[in-house]
Amino acid sequence: MNPVATLVAELTLLGWLLVPLSMLLLAAYANWTSNPRKLAHCWTAAKSLFVALMAITGFIGLMLFADGPGFTTGLPEIGAQFGLFPSGLSLWMSILVGFIGWVIIRYADDYLRGDPGRARFFPWFLITLASVLVLVLTNHLLVLVGAWVGVSLSLHHLLTLYPQRVAANAAALQKFVISRVGDVCVLSAVLLLHHHYGTFYLPEMMAAASSGAGQSLVLQFASVLLAIAALLKCAQLPVHGWLLRVMEAPTPVSALLHAGIINLGGFLWLRLYPVFDGFTPGHGILLVVGGVTAVVAALVMMTQSSVKHSLAWSTSAQMGFMLFEIGLGAYTLALLHLLAHSLYKAHLFLASNRTVVDSHLLAGYAGVERVQLINGVIAAVVAAVILWAVPALVEGKLVLGTLLVLACAAAALGIPAWVKAPVRASLLLCTLMLLPLYSLLHALLSPALGSASNLVLPLAAQVAGLVIVAALAAGSLMILLKPQSRVSQALHHYCCEGLGLDLPLNRLSAALARKTRGLSFSGTKPTNLYKANPLSSGEQS
Repeated sequence: MNPVATLVAELTLLGWLLVPLSMLLLAAYANWTSNPRKLAHCWTAAKSLFVALMAITGFIGLMLFADGPGFTTGLPEIGAQFGLFPSGLSLWMSILVGFIGWVIIRYADDYLRGDPGRARFFPWFLITLASVLVLVLTNHLLVLVGAWVGVSLSLHHLLTLYPQRVAANAAALQKFVISRVGDVCVLSAVLLLHHHYGTFYLPEMMAAASSGAGQSLVLQFASVLLAIAALLKCAQLPVHGWLLRVMEAPTPVSALLHAGIINLGGFLWLRLYPVFDGFTPGHGILLVVGGVTAVVAALVMMTQSSVKHSLAWSTSAQMGFMLFEIGLGAYTLALLHLLAHSLYKAHLFLASNRTVVDSHLLAGYAGVERVQLINGVIAAVVAAVILWAVPALVEGKLVLGTLLVLACAAAALGIPAWVKAPVRASLLLCTLMLLPLYSLLHALLSPALGSASNLVLPLAAQVAGLVIVAALAAGSLMILLKPQSRVSQALHHYCCEGLGLDLPLNRLSAALARKTRGLSFSGTKPTNLYKANPLSSGEQS
């Protein structure tokens, strides 16, 4: 082992560890001081911390890439001494946290200037992201559980940034209760994993699993508990209602929640799936519940008049798709989905004003024209032929292949009917480029998950996956081809109210709120709280 490389690795990993610690110290100092000039310096220092995090993570990535027989840095061994897990997944997530944090803190610095909640936002924002970093970087499952709880508790303070808003506090209480159930599930699952493997350290646990420790009833129970925790964290049916009602927080908080925090259910499974042997009951739960949530939430999303409400349903749908992919064993696709969703959802929230303006362009939509339908059919057929010839692009999974075919067809349907034939042909070719692009991204991200095995799905899981994909395709085609039909209009009517799926949980939460804090929801009927104002934030515009 090269001593110079070892020293560099030690210093770099120490810097990696000091970033979340520095965030906590900076948050404590900002909460203590009331000097405006010092607070301004704190905001500047926070921006620099996020940049430093991205730089350090990038350097660690280069060292991992260069690590080999001829040049050994000993990163895994040194990381274990610091309690860190310098894996590919940690690197991608750490860069994501740094970039999202940097973007949001820059936006919030101007957005919250003069806002009474600005002073409270800054320390809790840093504490939340520091907890996320600990969750991502640690190699110890008990520390992971502590960070998981810390993320939820600190986020609660951000969601209740304006204490005088009764509806916001009631919604935050609903999320608080649901999160505590998720915490119990995660802790119980970790204890079961420790009972099976005899250790809390992730590298040791994964090594034991790869050596053939075998499946057991304990692991199956642990997988179910982790699946429930992921569903609660990712706002899946029927406990999705809290995500729709925490919109009274400032836009930077909404961006943080939808672009980062809500993804942690998927991250938990991407981190722990190697400890399970094959398809588990937890995979089945994620497959069914995530898939159903994706279909329902995608349909409801298209009926909302509030841009933020629509984005909330979109987040629930995207998280459903991510968990659906994990249930299929498509872990690399799920990681790609997590990263992509974080980036584009942060942009959508921070640019929600422009989204409102652009949404008016869709008013009066009357369905696709014949030439667009032909484009979609051509793209679907060509994509299907390519995937049939090269099944390795989708890991040999029929369900994933079907999803890619639908993605190509949907992109082709968006080609305007008025463009000339040469331009139409070029755009059609671009839609088919989704296949090699996905293949390239898959090759880039797959090393991050190490020995991601090709999970063999039981027949029932394959059938369930195909049924869910077929339901999504049927609903989408009906809306595209016959938006004015009776069925579409009836579906629109019920979807406007979210199909009433969150009504039982709302009633339970309202009763709990009245007993605990004297708070109550504005009613038990599921209404669009933001119908009057498309921005519907109750905040600065």
